[in-house]
Amino acid sequence: MASGQERILRRRIRSINSTRKITRAMELIAGSRIVRAQARVQAAAPYADQITQVVRDLAAAGGTASASPFLVPRPEIRSVAHIVIAADRGLCGGYNSSVIRAAEGSMREHATSGRDYQLHVVGRKVESYFRYRNFRIDSVHTGFSDQPSYEDARAVAAAAEAAFLAGDVDLVQLVYTRFVSAGSQEVVVRPLIPLDPETFERPDRAADAVAPDYEFEPSPAAILEQLLPRYAEARVYAALLNAAASEHAARQRAMKAATDNAEDLITNLTRVMNRARQDAITTEIMEVVGGAEALRSGDSMHTSSEPPQYAA
Repeated sequence: MASGQERILRRRIRSINSTRKITRAMELIAGSRIVRAQARVQAAAPYADQITQVVRDLAAAGGTASASPFLVPRPEIRSVAHIVIAADRGLCGGYNSSVIRAAEGSMREHATSGRDYQLHVVGRKVESYFRYRNFRIDSVHTGFSDQPSYEDARAVAAAAEAAFLAGDVDLVQLVYTRFVSAGSQEVVVRPLIPLDPETFERPDRAADAVAPDYEFEPSPAAILEQLLPRYAEARVYAALLNAAASEHAARQRAMKAATDNAEDLITNLTRVMNRARQDAITTEIMEVVGGAEALRSGDSMHTSSEPPQYAA
């Protein structure tokens, strides 16, 4: 019985050790990808800052007179589109579930006000979750969650922009995980369209600072009309990059926890196996000693039972 238990424990230890090697490798891979993803987030920041500055200059030159639909809030919000950005794969802890929970909470909050919803999902995990629960999904974008490109962001933004410009929705919101650092990420729900005009207001300048004077051709309103969709795409791209970096960070933490748990489990099982082996050895020794004692007792009884021998 003890040897059978020992074989079972050895098999479990080998299996857990194989799993530990896999989780350790995934932890190292995710750690290396965090650096690249964080670099992409930082590399995209100058473009976002520059396009924001150009829009500010256009607005200051009278571009807001165009009354672009991207800048005009709807008088009544009857339907809200949610762009939910999660991962294509699992094994990343609570990353996907936290994004899904935030999206469901936002839709539930709008539903209490009698507003309809649209879903534009990014990532296979969020797609399977909402599809399994019979949510209406308007567009699906998968296959690039860990390494998105600007073309991916353009496709995601185009689906929501088309619904907004057609009047099917009155508000578009982004639901994604913002990357703060390798150890800190937060799920945010932020409006995307219509764009907040306060974003394009110039920051307070110093008293002696002189505002630059630009000449625009064609008019600032026409340029702004073409630039605002690109600005929305840039915001979606920034959200995708933040989500990718957050996914890698969450996967690294999850795989490290799995590796540590496997090591603890191997240690505990090894102790149990050693105790079982010790019990087996002790039992065998006791059986040998008991057998020897039984033989010794039998020999002494046989000797004492022989009749005495008398001399002739």
